[in-house]
Amino acid sequence: MSLLLQADTLGQAATQIAEDVATTKEITLMSIIFSGGPVGIAIMSAIFIMLFFAIYLYFERLMAIKAASKMDQTFMTQIKMYLQQGKIENARMLCVSTNSPVARLIEKGISRIGKPLNDINIAIENAGKLEVYKLERNVSLLATISGAGPMTGFLGTVVGMVMAFHEMAASASNKIEMSVLAEGIYTAMMTTVVGLIVGIIAYVGYNHLVSITDKVVNMMEVSVVDFLDVLNDPV
Repeated sequence: MSLLLQADTLGQAATQIAEDVATTKEITLMSIIFSGGPVGIAIMSAIFIMLFFAIYLYFERLMAIKAASKMDQTFMTQIKMYLQQGKIENARMLCVSTNSPVARLIEKGISRIGKPLNDINIAIENAGKLEVYKLERNVSLLATISGAGPMTGFLGTVVGMVMAFHEMAASASNKIEMSVLAEGIYTAMMTTVVGLIVGIIAYVGYNHLVSITDKVVNMMEVSVVDFLDVLNDPV
C-alpha cells in the first residue's frame, strides 16, 4: 500500500512538473516576442502586418491563377472544327461562354477575322498583355515583402543593439545587469528571426506564383498558335 501511495504521489508530481514546464515555455515564447519595449513591439507589429499581407496575397493570387488555368480540353478542338466549317459565329459564342484567358484571346482573334493576319496577331498580342497583367497583379508586392521583411528585421537588430549599448553607457555602475540589457537584446534577436521568416515565406510564395503564371502564359501562347495555324490553313 505504501508503494502504491508513493507511486501515485510521484505521478501527480510528474504531471504538475510537466504542466509547469509547458506554462513556462508558453510564457517564455510570448515574453520573447513582446518584451522588446515600445520600439521592438512597433517593429514586430510592422513585420507581422507584412506577414499577413504576404499570406493573403499568395492565396488570393493562387486561386485566381488556378481558376485561369482551368479550360476544357476540347475547347480548341471545337474552335478548329467551327472555323474549318465556316461557323465563325458559333466559334465566337463558344469563346464568350468560356471564362478563361485563352477563350478571351481567341474571341479577340475571331472578331478580327477578315482583316489582314498581321492585324489579327497584333490584336491578340494586345489582349494577351492585358490577360498577363491580370494574372500578375499584386504579385510584385510579394517580391517587395520578401526584401522588406528581412530589412525591417535588421532595422530592429540595429535599434536593439543601440538600445543595449545606450543602457550600458548610461549605467552608473561598472557591473552591468543582464536585465538592463534584456529589452535591447530581445529587440535585436527576435525582429531578425521573424523578419527572415517573413522574407522566406514571401520569397517562396512569389517564385511559386511566377512559376504557375508562366505555365498559364505558355498555354495561352500554344492556343494562339493553333488558332493562327487554322486561319492560315482552314481546310
